[in-house]
Amino acid sequence: MNAQKILFPTDFSPSSEPALELATALARDAGAKLLIAHVEEIPLVTGGAEFLYSMPEPASHELREMLSEVVPTDLNVPYEHHLLAGEAASSIVDFADAEHVDMIVMGTHGRRGLTRLLMGSVAESVIRRANCPVLTVKHPAHVAAKTG
Repeated sequence: MNAQKILFPTDFSPSSEPALELATALARDAGAKLLIAHVEEIPLVTGGAEFLYSMPEPASHELREMLSEVVPTDLNVPYEHHLLAGEAASSIVDFADAEHVDMIVMGTHGRRGLTRLLMGSVAESVIRRANCPVLTVKHPAHVAAKTG
């Protein structure tokens, strides 16, 4: 694989850890930079009523701290952190295009239950809309049991 930039979007869930491990290995083997990103989803305001995409997120400064703690599993891999804002799938795809990302590596299970039913799958939407290859990583069953 001839990649210069690999994007790893995270929602900070334990189910994203296997995707980080794979993204790190791919970046290391390709000599690529790993872009670690989180999307701060902003409330959608319509008709004077406020609708949230998901549970309210921590404040931006807390998100930046959480993001800074997500590092490649091999610290020899160069990386950057990016805090994005907007709807998750659109922000990921737009960022990947703007940064000329060669591949997106992401977990398939972050949100669960009613939130996923209301929103749909972020990974599925990224796969449909991205202009680069998207590698999704399903977390092992023991992680699924912990995340519920």
